[in-house]
Parts: sequence; C-alpha cells; structure tokens
Amino acid sequence: MLGVLQECLGVEIETPSGSSTRLCLLRVGYYKLTRAKEHAADWVWIVDHVGQLGEEKCLVIVGIRLSALPAEGKSLTHAYVEPIALCPVATSNGEVVYQQLEAACKQTGVPREILSDQGSDLAKGIRLFCAAHPETSAVYDIKHKVATVLKRELGAERAWQEFSTQASQTIGRVQQTALAALAPPRQRRKARYMNVAELVSWGGHIVRYLDGEGALQPDWDPQRVEQAVGWVRQYRQEFEQWRQVMEVSTIVEQFVKTHGVTVSGASHLHACLAETGALARTQQLKAELLQFVTTEGAKAKAGERLVGSSEVIESIFGKWKHLEGEQARSGLTGLVVALAAIVAPTTPAVIQQALENVPTKTVLAWCREKLGKTVQTLRRTLFALPRKTEQKQDQLPLAA
Repeated sequence: MLGVLQECLGVEIETPSGSSTRLCLLRVGYYKLTRAKEHAADWVWIVDHVGQLGEEKCLVIVGIRLSALPAEGKSLTHAYVEPIALCPVATSNGEVVYQQLEAACKQTGVPREILSDQGSDLAKGIRLFCAAHPETSAVYDIKHKVATVLKRELGAERAWQEFSTQASQTIGRVQQTALAALAPPRQRRKARYMNVAELVSWGGHIVRYLDGEGALQPDWDPQRVEQAVGWVRQYRQEFEQWRQVMEVSTIVEQFVKTHGVTVSGASHLHACLAETGALARTQQLKAELLQFVTTEGAKAKAGERLVGSSEVIESIFGKWKHLEGEQARSGLTGLVVALAAIVAPTTPAVIQQALENVPTKTVLAWCREKLGKTVQTLRRTLFALPRKTEQKQDQLPLAA
C-alpha cells in the first residue's frame, strides 16, 4: 500500500502512522463496498450478523455469482466474494432484516440464493424476502445444521456433559505445568457444538497415550499424568460412539462445503458415507443428514450448484476481529468498514482507485451516519473532566 501511495502522490513518503494506515484501509473498504456490481440473476448472498460490545450489530452481506464459483471440490475464500452491504443497527428483527435485504438489491439485483445460519432475525427476514421474490432460494448453512444436530445428540447425554466439564477443568490444572501438552482444546462459550470434533479427537489421543501407544513417551511423572488425565479412561466406550458421530458429521460438512448444493448431491454423499460406522445411532444420524441434503438439493435447478457453506463469512469475521484487537472494547466503530476491505482481490490498481476516488471525509461521514455515537465516544463524554469555568464574581481578586 505504501508503494501505491507514493505513486499516487508522486513523492517519496515515510512509513505512515497507524491512524493514516487505518484511514487508507477504510477508504479501500468503502471503495469496494460502494463500487458498481454487475446486476445478474445468479448472485448468491451470504449473510450474517456481527457485533461487539454494546447493543449495535451489523448485518453483513457478501456475495458471489454462481458463474464465478471455484471448481467443484474447492472451497470459497475471501478473494472470491464481493462486499454487498454493511448495515449497522441498534435494533434488529425480521422486518428490519427484510428491509435491509430489499435495499441490497440495488447493488446486485434480486439474488438467486441467500445462505445463512438461520438465526431468528435472519430467518424471519429472509422468509419475508423469499415470499416477495420466489426466484430466491433460502439455504441453511451446513455447519450450523450439523451443530444443531450435535447439540440435540450430545446436549442431553450425561456422559458427554461430564466429559466436557472435566475437560474444561483439566485445562486449568495442566496449562501452567510441564504437562501443558496434555491440555484439551478450549471449548467455545457460544456455538460450543461447532468444535466437538477437536474435543473427541483429543480424548481418543489421550486414551491411546495412556495405553502406551504413543510414538513418544515423555519423561513425565506417571502419577502426575494419572492425576491430570487418567479420568479420560472411563469414557473409552463412549469414544467409539462419538468418533462415529463426528466422522459422519465431518464427511457431510466437507462434502457440502466443497461440492455445494445440487439435485444429485444426496446420492453422491450417500456413497461417501457407505463405509462409516454401523452403530444404530450413527445410521440414524446419516439418514437425517442425507435427508437434509436431499431437501436443500431440491432447491437447486437441474445442473445448478448452489452454495451450502457460509464458512467463508465466519473466516472473514475472524480476520476482522483479529484486526480490531483492543478496539473491540469500543463496540462497533468505523473499523467495521474494514470488513469490506478484507474480501475481493486487493490489487495495486484497486488501492489506487480507492485513494483517488474516496476522500477521507466521505468515509468519516458514512461512519457518523451509520454508527452514531460509539461506546468509546460515550465513554469519553461520560468520564470527561469538566472544563474549567470562569471564576465566579465573588472569587475574583479584589482590585488594588
């Protein structure tokens, strides 16, 4: 970016400050967000809400045309999708989401598909939109569907609840000791059923290690090891059930992620699942997920491949939150525009176009209009020291 700045200005400049770099990033994001998109009938919108401290949240829409999808077998990445809309609001419901989706049509035209995690606001808003535009199909993200099934399967299972609780407690016991390598993965407070596979895999590895099957046996005190993770043995039988459940879930997720949603998808997926576990529980899970893929596939036209995984937008949020760092404590700030900078190719030509066509004042005006007073602004106002006032008349020194 520094090289492009120098070329645009025609002078050699020093490394810009953090605030200058931030403003350049926002100008690039605003340029990508507002530049003209081709209107077409094959757009796919991937939508979700993102929020930070405070009540405000932002509806984010990124899109890709079906004609521009990566080859079957490959996943969507940030560079494939285009920013369509950023809609910060203090209050959201189905009607608000519907209006936001209608407004986004000005960018691309009515989309062929809207993909989401079907959160309550999103589900209602998308349902209203699809009723008004029957040519649009609403597709449920496969990862969230699988997480919902796992929550039902494992959430009420006493053995799983005990295992996950003890795993969480084990982190605190070993993370600051020589046995830190035995620590289980941290579980999410939200969407905790979206990383079950890691926890199950950890438990299986620990059992094999305790059985002496590991390739490396560190010089650890056996008694300390037993105290730390010996409890995992009691779930030996459950691990096979959980392993089969996770094997099926992972195959289904990966298939939909890389092959999309098609009319014939379920039959191909059935073949991929043929060699998976034979437990009754596993067979029921396979049948349920195959039925889901069949139902979603019926929304596609013959020869059409819709998008079935919104993982790309989750990845975009992750990168953005890393970029935000400590600013997350300020709630939604102008840095929300950086979400648009993260996606689509960022070439020197794009940066130059952004710097030449988007004045800083334009970005700042957008932030004032869309975001209002941020949490940080309110903090500054609330905790500001009172300005010194003129001395009262009775405090003025007496004239000589």
